Amino acid sequence: MTESQRPDPDDPYAPPVDSTEPPGSAGPPESPSAADVRRVVLASFVGTTIEWYDFFIYGTAAALVFDKLFFPGNDAFVSQMAAYGSFAIGFFARPLGGVVFGHFGDRIGRKAMLVTTLMMMGVATCLIGILPTYQTIGVAAPVLLVLLRLVQGFGVGGEWGGAVLMAVEHGHGGRRGLYGSCVQMGVPAGLLLATGVFAVVSRMDEAAFLSWGWRLPFLFGVALLAVGMFIRVQVMESPLFANVQHKKTVSPLPILDVFRHYPKNVALAMGARFAENACFYIFSVFILSFATEQLELQKSDVLIGVWIAASVQLIAIPSFGLLSDKVGRRPVYLCGAIFIGLFAFPFFWLVETQIVSLVWLAIVIGMIGHAAMYGPQAAFFSELFGTNVRYSGASIGYQLASPLAGGLAPLIATALLNWSDNATWPVSVYLMATAALTILAIFLAAETFEHDIGASDAD
Repeated sequence: MTESQRPDPDDPYAPPVDSTEPPGSAGPPESPSAADVRRVVLASFVGTTIEWYDFFIYGTAAALVFDKLFFPGNDAFVSQMAAYGSFAIGFFARPLGGVVFGHFGDRIGRKAMLVTTLMMMGVATCLIGILPTYQTIGVAAPVLLVLLRLVQGFGVGGEWGGAVLMAVEHGHGGRRGLYGSCVQMGVPAGLLLATGVFAVVSRMDEAAFLSWGWRLPFLFGVALLAVGMFIRVQVMESPLFANVQHKKTVSPLPILDVFRHYPKNVALAMGARFAENACFYIFSVFILSFATEQLELQKSDVLIGVWIAASVQLIAIPSFGLLSDKVGRRPVYLCGAIFIGLFAFPFFWLVETQIVSLVWLAIVIGMIGHAAMYGPQAAFFSELFGTNVRYSGASIGYQLASPLAGGLAPLIATALLNWSDNATWPVSVYLMATAALTILAIFLAAETFEHDIGASDAD
């Protein structure tokens, strides 16, 4: 496929037209217009926002209420660790979701998988909102909670790959970083919604909040699900995948082909995830319990800090995505990882002042460092794999690291804090270690921002 031929020569961002059709064919699938591309990017952003809202409200609830309602006990540390453990379980389901939905996304198509994952996430979230607590049904309560969390993890494991590919594969090569980062914006947007809703309900009387107020953010997911489904079912299939179907080059076993042809790229994508994923959940989830329980700050004050940081990320993520279209994925990503390593100690120094404005500043600065990695990530990971295995490859590389990097981060940080008698230096060292791993992975990776990601599909 060449990127020199476009359906509209006056539109520099119009998607490319395939020019490698074999003689006598009926012609390739019709290329989307610029309006189609914008619609797909918007739909991917909205759907991803809703799915991550569903995922994040669980993390917020795990930090604030689940230890009391579903994992009660005489030892507060053990209860908090159990709550964070249930949070981590969702991450361990994500690789399985990435494998399953990646397989069918590379076999059937991106769109069908995205509709399925959105429905799965929405239903699981709403059921958590009506789930009886330990006081009502005993041990069945945490068991059911964990099962629903597994469903959430399975769904979001398949969501990311499909959403970013719909945007990246629709977009012109010179804007893949920007288009992919627009989908990544769904993460801070979902976090913004989740923390904003919890910031409101957490101002309720403590008894009312623990009784029924915490359920409202989960039940709000019903309305979001309806909106997301309405938007997502109307988008068109990825043109690059439609072209693969047209040429009958769909991989029969995309998972096996990924590990046969791209094992190094899978490993590098996993390494690139560590600092990005770990720091995000330290800055957005662990900080909630640390600041409220150890530093005795108000829940609403800390949630507002996360809310402000998520708002800043809505600008920072596409800015770094666009920058990666100009200078490359590796320089931008590398700068973000180095920054996180350098900021690991100053972050806690600011938080431990217990001055609310400085706590907010710490979270905002940390999230900007995260955005430098997250902005170019969607395009970077997508460009590492061929179209016929791209859903599987990007999902596996992204999701295999999630349990170890993000899912365990609050658990590891809480355990380190307890081990060090509430000293934060071990958590800072932990963040620096994840940054070192990511720096190594990016250093070993090839630059991809000028690749024609449809060129290999002509075979």
